[in-house]
Order: sequence, then C-alpha cells, then structure tokens
Amino acid sequence: MAPMTRERAAAGVPTPDMASYYCRRAAGGVGLILTEGSPPDPAGSFNSAVPRFYGDDALAGWSAIVDQVHAHGAAIFAQLWHVGAFNPSLIGMADPSDETPLRLSPSGIAAPGRPLGREMSDTDIEATIHAYATAARNAQRCGFDGIEIHGAHGYLPDQFFWKSTNLRADRYGGSIANRARFAAEIVQACRRHCGPELPISFRFSQWKQLDYRARIADTPDELAALLTPLVDAGVTLFHASTRRYWEPAFPGSERSLAAWTKKLTGKPVIAVGSVTLGNDFKSREGKIRALTDAAQLSRLERCLERGDFDLIAIGRALLANPDWVQLVGEDRLAEMVPFSREMLDELA
Repeated sequence: MAPMTRERAAAGVPTPDMASYYCRRAAGGVGLILTEGSPPDPAGSFNSAVPRFYGDDALAGWSAIVDQVHAHGAAIFAQLWHVGAFNPSLIGMADPSDETPLRLSPSGIAAPGRPLGREMSDTDIEATIHAYATAARNAQRCGFDGIEIHGAHGYLPDQFFWKSTNLRADRYGGSIANRARFAAEIVQACRRHCGPELPISFRFSQWKQLDYRARIADTPDELAALLTPLVDAGVTLFHASTRRYWEPAFPGSERSLAAWTKKLTGKPVIAVGSVTLGNDFKSREGKIRALTDAAQLSRLERCLERGDFDLIAIGRALLANPDWVQLVGEDRLAEMVPFSREMLDELA
C-alpha cells in the first residue's frame, strides 16, 4: 500500500477510524502497508489533521494501528515525512496564516521564485536529524516492521537534493555528494538509534509537486552519485516514486527509475505510479477520478519477471478497491471500481 496523505487525525493523534482504514487493506491481502506521512517534529508538519510521530498520545495511537494490522497478517512501515519549506495545502505559496518561520529548508525557498520560511542553520540541521532518529526509534518501540524516509516530491530531504532549492555554499550544497549529505546523515542517525536489523526504506523522485519536469539526476551516473551515499549510510531498500512506473528514466535506455535504482545500488526496490489505472495521479482528471486499466497487468508481470523491481506499491486503485490483491489474484478484474474524488470522504 503506497503512502497517501489523508489529514484525518484528531489534533495529530491517529484515530480508530484510521486503524479501520489500514486494516481493510491488510484484510484484502496487502503484504506491506506504508503509512501516510507523519512528521517527526512540529517543524515538519503543516496541519494538525496530519498524524504526528511525536508525543505519547500520538505514539499510542500508532501502536494500536500496528497491532491491528499485524492481526490481519500484514507488515507495516511508518513513513517519516518532513515537509520543509512546502505546504501541500497551499501548493507551496506563503500565506499570512501559515507559521512561515517554522518552515525550514536548505535555502528558504519552496521552488525557484517562491520564498518560504528560512534557511536552516547548522543547529537546525542537527536538531532535525535527531528528530528523525528519535522518531525511528519510537517506530521500533511501537512495533512497526520498518520505517520509510520520505525524500521525494519536494519535501525536506528532496529540497536538499534538488539544486534549484539547494543554493547552499557549505558542506550540504554544491556537488551531488554534498546535496545527498543531509539525507545520508538522517539515515545514519536512524541506523545508529535502531541497530542493524530495522529495515529503512528511502523514497525519492525526480518530479516535484511544484515542478513536474524537475530532475535531481540527468544521467545514470548522477543517480548513482546521489544514491550511493544513502546505501553507505544504511538504506535497506529504495522506493522510486514516478507518475507512471514503467516510463524510461533516461534517454537511450528503456529502464525505468526503479530498474536503474536496482541496477545501480543492488538494493531491493519498490516501484509505484498509476498501477492498473488509465491516467496518472497528477493529471487534472487523475485528481478527480481514475479509470481502471486491467490490461496493465501484463506489463506489470513483464517488469517483475525481468527484475526491474521487487515490490509494487498501489495507491488510488487500492483506495477504491481494498481487496485489490484478491481481485487480481482471483482474476476478477471486471469487479474493480474506478477511483473517484467523491469516495474519499467515505473511505474507512
């Protein structure tokens, strides 16, 4: 199950309804659930309806969800999500009602020409890394099977990756290796706090919510330079987030971003993006409704057979069909329900 923000928490505390929501997908056959993003500290959040990963009340709520998901036989990872200088509700634009001084980023911008928040000091960086490590240890104590660090889509670690939002001249800016340093230090800290056994997934992307054409790597060599420090830091698997999982990542090769990631790192890889859907989730129509496309399954099988990736994450199709795994496994594709925005308020 792909991580999908819902903003259904009660003052940041996970609720019984959230547990029901995850358990329906676990009961439907999902093997691994990646939770919606959860901020490791107050600066990482943007909305009190987002479930947080700090505070005894929130951690107790997450523990209850873990226990119930495990009772249905599924594994569950906690996704740690720091939005940095970006507010998804405001599409990255500053707003007087937004607490912009809390917004932290490499250079105080959400995207080129969009100032928001302030540049992180060395103290800010150290405190944020510590918050991630503390959250990772708390996830372990709550019984989660692993964690995922959200480093994609223009959020904080990705703001360091992308040269358009990282204008720093210190050890965290400039070269690809320097721009990867912040994320690598987060992984290192999590690994130190949690030991060698806890799986750590790292989610990354080329595109940003404020720029679908953005790229953090223009060649396979650049991608290797970005991912190698994360491997060395202790990443267990990568989650390559794309709008369409099968599309080639670089000119001159049919390999997808997931396939290149697996080839370059040797690590297991999760692929995601428009699985069994007829339009991608960032298209105008995809935000409102998404038609099912069962014919995609043959492509998915080919990608798995040739080893492009190891796991496939399902998003909108799983919202519409909690039993997606069973429908596919039993060849009942005609029963799949198309995703629509109208159904979101009814989800449980």
